[in-house]
Amino acid sequence: MANKESSSEPLKCSFCGKSQKQVIKLIAGPGVYICDECIELCTEIIEEEKIDSIENTDEVNLPLPKEINHSLNEFVIGQNDAKKTLAVAVYNHYKRIYKDDTIKDD
Repeated sequence: MANKESSSEPLKCSFCGKSQKQVIKLIAGPGVYICDECIELCTEIIEEEKIDSIENTDEVNLPLPKEINHSLNEFVIGQNDAKKTLAVAVYNHYKRIYKDDTIKDD
């Protein structure tokens, strides 16, 4: 079976033009090649776009402490001070989780 590529011509990345000897890994696609460096660059670009899209979206609609308190009223009778404290704690916990998720994406 004949090889499509000529053996005298080294394989090159279709994006940056570096030869197979200049990079760590060269991955073949249908008629194209991409090196590990271009893959890394593409990954960085995609991650930056993800962060930008997260920053551009409105903040998550967290339930307010009043709404959490209202939900607690459906299940707990009395203990209003405890429900109020718990509602604020849950709200703050949600905020912390959301903030940590956006920081980890960086």
